[in-house]
Amino acid sequence: MTGRMVIALVSAPSGFAGRTDPFPVPTLDWYHVEPVNEALEALLGVPTHVLRMISTEGGEMPCGGLVTYHVEALGEPDRTKLHPADEPEADAPHRAPFARRGGPADLLAWADTLVERTGPAAQVRTWNVSTVHRLPTADGPVWLKEIPSFFADEGEVIRMVAEHDPDLVPQVIASAPQRILLTDTAGHMCWPFEPEYAELILPRWVAVQNALAGPPRVRPTAVPMPDFGLPDTLTHGDFHPGNWRTTGMIIDWSDAVWGHPALDACRVIAYCAPEFRDHLARVWCEAWLTHRPDSRPWDALEAGRRASHLHTAVKCQLFLDNIEESERIYHRTVPEDELRAALRPVR
Repeated sequence: MTGRMVIALVSAPSGFAGRTDPFPVPTLDWYHVEPVNEALEALLGVPTHVLRMISTEGGEMPCGGLVTYHVEALGEPDRTKLHPADEPEADAPHRAPFARRGGPADLLAWADTLVERTGPAAQVRTWNVSTVHRLPTADGPVWLKEIPSFFADEGEVIRMVAEHDPDLVPQVIASAPQRILLTDTAGHMCWPFEPEYAELILPRWVAVQNALAGPPRVRPTAVPMPDFGLPDTLTHGDFHPGNWRTTGMIIDWSDAVWGHPALDACRVIAYCAPEFRDHLARVWCEAWLTHRPDSRPWDALEAGRRASHLHTAVKCQLFLDNIEESERIYHRTVPEDELRAALRPVR
């Protein structure tokens, strides 16, 4: 797979303007739109926002091939670079606010009441479950995120974690329903995975989960499991090294639910290569035994492997039930795949 080609269907302040010829961008991921906007500004002479993905041809989900996006120009584009085309549908069931015309601009207007930008914002990624912008400020970049209404209140969740370990999460500058503005997270994601990342993250996260244990404070998971002496508590919901930082932070908390902590452990164990799985399990189990010496974390992991697959199946079906058709490609096969994986140990 050598790259991604893009066609943009461009809406302008005066109305629909047409489509571009296919053009290359240097990254593969469909939801990585920063290079798309950079190429379009050079081509059309005005800044743009990617609203949503309309279709893909070729490639391998979620990368490569020819990708068509609906794009909003923030000024009148150079129409000599555009061709006649059918205008994308104005609305559709379950379309996210940030995927509608004016949606990204509205999000940025909210952020501009809270921080003072020193330059243009960069739309870094957008897809069916979030949009993320990087805003330059005199104190360094800050991150602006919007999510659909079926996710957890990320600001509330981060504040809960920060009560017990403020260095484990980014600092919340401001939040509102489905929106959050965060300080920068130094370091980089923990890929490729190294064993020391387990010691960096897992004991601290287990300590926070132990401190938060008690009555549910966010939506409970739909997949209960035996406790094995461990408490129901806050779970991250998408706990893997892509959401860890080498500075010891955990990011992307919108999948958080209240449930058994083995759901998080089994998620990261499944994500990592087989040669790391025993190490991850040992670090996690030893951390829990420090706080709950009478618990049975090894047994919890055994049961949790199946429960984790079920949890992911339910979560992704929730996505599919609440996102528009053109962007269901990201998660369309996940519920069935996860159910098969949950049944595999039974057989």
